[in-house]
Amino acid sequence: MHDGFRRSYKGDSYNLGLAVYSCGIQRCGPRHAWGPAIRDHYLIHYIISGKGRFTTAGQTWTLQHNDAFLVTPNQIASYEADAEDPWQYAWVGFNGSDASRLLHQTGLLNREPVFSCPAQNQYQELLSQIIAVSGTTAAAEARMESGLLQFLAALMDNFGEAAPQSDTGYSYVQKAIRFIDRNYSSKIDIEQIAQSAGISRSHLYRLFMEYINLPPNVYLTRYRIQKAAAFLKEEGLSVGEAAYSAGFSDPLYFSRVFKKYIGVPPSKFCERCNASASLNASASAPAPSREEKRPPVHDKTPD
Repeated sequence: MHDGFRRSYKGDSYNLGLAVYSCGIQRCGPRHAWGPAIRDHYLIHYIISGKGRFTTAGQTWTLQHNDAFLVTPNQIASYEADAEDPWQYAWVGFNGSDASRLLHQTGLLNREPVFSCPAQNQYQELLSQIIAVSGTTAAAEARMESGLLQFLAALMDNFGEAAPQSDTGYSYVQKAIRFIDRNYSSKIDIEQIAQSAGISRSHLYRLFMEYINLPPNVYLTRYRIQKAAAFLKEEGLSVGEAAYSAGFSDPLYFSRVFKKYIGVPPSKFCERCNASASLNASASAPAPSREEKRPPVHDKTPD
């Protein structure tokens, strides 16, 4: 008899550079399956025990303890636990403008999407650490991102190759990103961003697509929305204040774009943040003493 269990986290993150979308650990039942379907983010499963099959791009692999597989965005994939010895695995799902570059540095994007891990490795421990700190607060998101970076660094140690010194393409992207970070609240355009990096608009577009898989204008818009969401959630600004502070001069346009990327209008986002803050405050409030729990004594003297 196989007793399945699952512990997982799935959050709504607004971190543009790198964000954990989901993480968890699960002992699957016989033939427990997912797909065929696509994900909108990267997903790495590490197999702790048991067996199963992973299928993508017309190929199927049978995997077991110490194997792992990578699901990439918008790639049809499926996986299924073995009928006799179903697997237990831990996973982390993530994305962001830095995700593709970091995965390239692990070497995993230049090989088959399945890989056997060294007999002695820390992958299960590192994934467990991400799961242990999972949550929706800013502090939890920072800890999850830190854990994810440690996990990716371990993959780089085992599978990655040093980037060639002659490859300076990403340095131009870094210059552009620094310019955006310092000037997002001002009225900047793609031409100015390209000039700050010392390259043409067309070259900037090609490098952004190569290294972060986003056009420069989309990156700028998403960056501004990320900042606006942080202003609303962390700083308590009004919708108009957050829009202006993030570089949007038209409140109606800001509301449309905010809903496109975050999924709800900024006013609704504020309501959720306020409700979450109130819930956290209530949860952290000290329990009333026995004296406070006594029913009130009513004065029987008439008014």
